[in-house]
Amino acid sequence: MEAKIYNQRWWLSCCDSEALKRVISADLEAAGFTVLNFVEHYFQPQGYTALWLLAESHAAVHTFPEEGKSYVELSSCADTLLQNFDRYLQVAASEHQWQITVS
Repeated sequence: MEAKIYNQRWWLSCCDSEALKRVISADLEAAGFTVLNFVEHYFQPQGYTALWLLAESHAAVHTFPEEGKSYVELSSCADTLLQNFDRYLQVAASEHQWQITVS
């Protein structure tokens, strides 16, 4: 078996930590990922970082309120699950009227 990791990164025009946490958590679950643990940190005076430890690797979000955007990254040993997550995130971004850029 060959070790492989697939990575994807997105920029979202949203800094609402609760909305990001809710959407990313739901999309990870819907995509078929297994969340093993979750940790988050609120920076003062602003900013938010959250990490999802997955059986298949990890996901993270970092907000940049001074720029009005957030960075989302996902690493996975399961390319199909990553592609599923991308589809769900694209739909959620559209529903929330967030601009999304794949980087």
